[in-house]
Amino acid sequence: MGDLELKREASMRVFALCIVGLLLLAACGNNHDYSPKPRGFYRIEFPKKSYRDYVSDYPFTFKYPGYAVIQKDTQTRIPTKMLNMNTLLNMNFPQFDGTLHMSYETITSKKVFDELVEDAHRFAFKNTVKATDIDQGTISIPQNKVYGIYYTIGGNAASSVQFFVTDSVKNYLRGALYFNTEPRLDSIQPVLNFVKQDINVMIGSFKWKR
Repeated sequence: MGDLELKREASMRVFALCIVGLLLLAACGNNHDYSPKPRGFYRIEFPKKSYRDYVSDYPFTFKYPGYAVIQKDTQTRIPTKMLNMNTLLNMNFPQFDGTLHMSYETITSKKVFDELVEDAHRFAFKNTVKATDIDQGTISIPQNKVYGIYYTIGGNAASSVQFFVTDSVKNYLRGALYFNTEPRLDSIQPVLNFVKQDINVMIGSFKWKR
C-alpha cells in the first residue's frame, strides 16, 4: 500500500504541474501589448466659425469670433512706463480657457513709437527659455494703414502668439495670446491652430478710425 500511495501522490503532482504549465501557455498566447500608451486628451468641440464687428470709443475696429467675449481689463499691469492703463482689453475665449490680451497706446513722438516697438520685441523674446523657435512675420495692409509684426512662438512657451499693429503715426496696439493652463504644445495645438485662424481674421480686418 505504501508504494501505491507514493505513486498516486507523484501522479497528482505531475498532473498539477501540467495544469499550471497549460495556464501559463494560455496566458502567454493572449498576445497582450504591454507597451506604454500615449497620453489621451478630451475630445474638443469647436464652435462654428462666425464673426462680429468690434465697435467702441477706441480708434480702431476689427472682426472677432462669435464665441469670444471682449472686456475692458482694469487689473492687468504691463511693465512699461508709457502704457496708459485705461486702454487694456481682453478678448476672452471661455470655451478654451484662453485670452488675447490687448493694449492700445497713442503715439506722441518717434521716441515713444520706437520704444513701443522695442517693448513688443522684448516681450516676445522673453519666451526664449521654453521656446523652440520664434518666427517673425511682417503685417502690411496698406489700404487700412495697418503695419506691424506677428510673432509665432514654438515649443511650450506661455504665449504662442504675439503681435503689434500700428499706423506708424498715431496709433499702436499690441496683442498676446495666453491659455490658463500649463504650457504643453502637444495638448493645446488643435485649439491654438483654431484660435490663430481667428486672430488672423482679426488682424486682416483691422482698421483705424483716425
